[in-house]
Amino acid sequence: TACLVATAFVTVLISFRTSSTLSLAATSGRVSRSARLSVPVNRIFSPAGRSSFLPSPPRAACDDGAYLSAESKAELKRVADLIATPGKGITACDEGPGTIGMRFEAVGVTNTEENRRKYRQMLFETPGAADYLSAAILDPETLHQKSDTSGKLFPEALKDMGVMPGVKPHLKVYTLPGTGGETVMQGLDSLADRLREYKAAGAVFAKWRSPLVIGEGQPSDLAIQANMNDLARYALICQDEGLVPIVEPDVSLKGDHDLQTAMVANVRIQSALYKAMLDHGVYMEGTILKVNMVNPGKSCPKPYSVEDIAEANVHVLRQCMPVSIPGVNYLSGGQNLEDAAARLSIINKLKKNCPWNLSFSWSAALQMPLFELCRGKSEIPLSEMSDLYAKELKIAADAANGVHTPSGTDGAHVPPS
Repeated sequence: TACLVATAFVTVLISFRTSSTLSLAATSGRVSRSARLSVPVNRIFSPAGRSSFLPSPPRAACDDGAYLSAESKAELKRVADLIATPGKGITACDEGPGTIGMRFEAVGVTNTEENRRKYRQMLFETPGAADYLSAAILDPETLHQKSDTSGKLFPEALKDMGVMPGVKPHLKVYTLPGTGGETVMQGLDSLADRLREYKAAGAVFAKWRSPLVIGEGQPSDLAIQANMNDLARYALICQDEGLVPIVEPDVSLKGDHDLQTAMVANVRIQSALYKAMLDHGVYMEGTILKVNMVNPGKSCPKPYSVEDIAEANVHVLRQCMPVSIPGVNYLSGGQNLEDAAARLSIINKLKKNCPWNLSFSWSAALQMPLFELCRGKSEIPLSEMSDLYAKELKIAADAANGVHTPSGTDGAHVPPS
């Protein structure tokens, strides 16, 4: 009798606590984190016919963003689908003042905030650019700068052109002890507060890059798990703050590994990423993947055709890419425009019934030729740069549509002599 009384008392407490939590959550407009982690109860019946209650497993993994409201999910999907517009891609101009400063100074341009502003404005307002761009990744500094054409802050000016503005949160590299130099990115602390600030400034998405390398014993399981879990937590925080997360595992081109080794490493990395995102309850339809192309190492002694490389990329996608993610935007990652465009175009020709939009998110491949125009000039040649940039964007968009025709050995891996 005492046991039955105790069981009934516990049952009442659990039922009351669960009902109260869910009632509070219902009045808030969306299921709160506390409700998401509360213990639901199931009613069961004993053989004797007496009813009892047992706690069910808490909702956590693979709940597809269940705590988000329907409106929040719809907006995340809307923005992700816009970024994945067929035939359009992302201009990545998120270099911090120090990084772009080194590029400026290498060609004789003084690194000032105004020079950075004018240069970024050219990237956004080149005539016809919006025909080829669905999004632009900005440095936090650029979020607060204005176009001197419209007088509007860049995020608002980009939205007026139909280009989604996003941001790269500032991160720091941390070397994992005992891994031979493998790294993780630090920046989850206070991320929610920073994302809230970026959203108020007009950003609709954010991007987090996790660099990895292929080498002897690398990438290690530790480096993969640490980086992919960080990417998943970042994605969860982004969506909680109303921003679409672009997740970016970036495998370096450095090394002498062959194409098969690269394929295996990328499948390990990407499958761990998607598992982590599902475990964290990320709403997959409201995300975008930015990823390296699968390539042999730059020093690989074995030659590969552009078709070999394109087939390797399609194979990796088919192995582990969730169909729920609307788009993949390949980074250039040390490739020049000719190689990156050739590979992307053939990937799109070979993808057949793959459901994803496969496009570009390029920085150096587009911008390094522009910087070269500055050599020997007293001022930034914005008009010349704009003309060349428009031609580059047309090549990139053609590659995203699978209609760019490579020249010669463009896109092939030619071993170093």
